[in-house]
Amino acid sequence: MLFSFAAQPNSESLEVVYGRYADMLYRLALTQLSIREDAEDAVHDVFEKYINTQPVFKDAEHEKAWFVRVTVNRCHDLYRKRSKRTHDTLDSAADIGYTEGDESEIFRIVHSLPEKYRAAIVLHYVEGYSVEETAKLLRVSVSAVKMRLSRGRDYIKDLLKGE
Repeated sequence: MLFSFAAQPNSESLEVVYGRYADMLYRLALTQLSIREDAEDAVHDVFEKYINTQPVFKDAEHEKAWFVRVTVNRCHDLYRKRSKRTHDTLDSAADIGYTEGDESEIFRIVHSLPEKYRAAIVLHYVEGYSVEETAKLLRVSVSAVKMRLSRGRDYIKDLLKGE
């Protein structure tokens, strides 16, 4: 992922902001999309939007929430676009197990979750957001996030029992 750091949308340089969020956003996008190139595209699009819109943030949490929300939205867009395709490339199959050992099995299981459960699970358990923060990021109620987490955990338990 290459960016030109000439533009400075806010008081901080783009390079600093990119260094702060790029890895987290890439992990989030990869979990959502499971294809490395699509995840890279999503992160690129998020930073392109950051440069073009020059958002103003109240504080660091607001900034982080903006980046996560825009990434989740972009992943939804790419996922919908990709679902209209009738095939995947052979290269994409190799990217599904991007980590070694047990972590690749967990990634496979999380990726097999329905999208709404996967988003809640990743934001809450992988990225460490509270239930309330996850609800704000997904723009759903707190009870909806709790239900998605519960159903996601049940889904994972069923998959593990089946294996």
